[in-house]
Amino acid sequence: MKKTRLLALLFILTLCVMAGCGKKKKKSESADPDVTEAVNEYSEYSAYRVSVSGTKFVVDGKQLWLCGINTPWQKWNDFSGNMDVQFWEKTFKDLADNHINSTRIWVNCNGLGIVKLDAQGNVTEINSKHFDNLKTLFDLAAKYKIYVMPTLLSFDHFKAGNQGATYWRALINDKEKVAQYCDKYVKEFCKRFSSNPFVFAVDVMNEPDWVNENAECGQISWDNLSYFFGQVAACVHENSKMLVTVGLGMNKYNSDKFEGNKLSDTNLKALTENVNSRLDFYSPHFYMWMKQWFGFPFDGDPANYGIEMDRPVILAETANDDESETGLTNYQKYKALYDNGWAGLMFWTEPKQTNGVWSWYCFDFTAQGANDMYKEIPDLIRPIK
Repeated sequence: MKKTRLLALLFILTLCVMAGCGKKKKKSESADPDVTEAVNEYSEYSAYRVSVSGTKFVVDGKQLWLCGINTPWQKWNDFSGNMDVQFWEKTFKDLADNHINSTRIWVNCNGLGIVKLDAQGNVTEINSKHFDNLKTLFDLAAKYKIYVMPTLLSFDHFKAGNQGATYWRALINDKEKVAQYCDKYVKEFCKRFSSNPFVFAVDVMNEPDWVNENAECGQISWDNLSYFFGQVAACVHENSKMLVTVGLGMNKYNSDKFEGNKLSDTNLKALTENVNSRLDFYSPHFYMWMKQWFGFPFDGDPANYGIEMDRPVILAETANDDESETGLTNYQKYKALYDNGWAGLMFWTEPKQTNGVWSWYCFDFTAQGANDMYKEIPDLIRPIK
């Protein structure tokens, strides 16, 4: 009787094994299908991932020079469910056709339509359509092989008269609210888009200089601003391979030659007590009114401009229509920065509508400069053909 029971038990166990009762999950399987999709979706582009080597950007072991532009928005806050896909596809195609390999886009221009806050600065909700729009945008970037630097916030969020200005000031002045923003928005941004190598870097805020200096923007202390930058940078580094920068309006706050470098590793890490609080490259802006006060970036290397060359430095905004003032064509500006060791240049332009047709202001000036620059350094503008 015992022998019969034993044989029956062995028979049942054999059937279970054959039926997969004891099947173990393969290493390639994930409990979360969304994670698997995110990991695999851009695998064919893995060689395009941008990293930093000294003062240069590198792709697949080769130097990348950012021959870039700003295409900041079409109709302001485009990515809150209002994205014009046809317009943005044409934009990326035009960039690729003219050898412009990178662009800076404001993915949140101002207000509360994307990241919703209460009056105390608590993050209450993220507009779900925002991430849907960004997925479409970044997929277009991959299709045309254009590197995108999304700018997450601007001084406009803090400016009096803008929806939620006092709410944003409350957030940035409260460490707990900063942690909420990182956890609920920045971390989710990284989770969704970190596998796309063409989302190569995050610009934490556009021109925070004015948030510090101008009463209409709250005159928030640099300690609080830099703490915010440090925490966002740490969150990006801990949850993705994307690079991080902050687009300062002036080199004034990016330089020990002037007010001191508010974005230095030493400063950010001391404020946050987090070793991941660092910027991977610097990205100041320049317009001609600054020349008499802070110098002329086209005259020499970043160190000559007052910025330490311990990492890549790009000029992330400058006018594309001021040849009469600077004495330089856009090609000459690209060339001057390249020759002097800068890691890239992104010209500013804004959208315009003529007879119902959208275009970019003076795009032909930037395109001509980029095409001429491509003749000089094709392998650095397109390291992977």
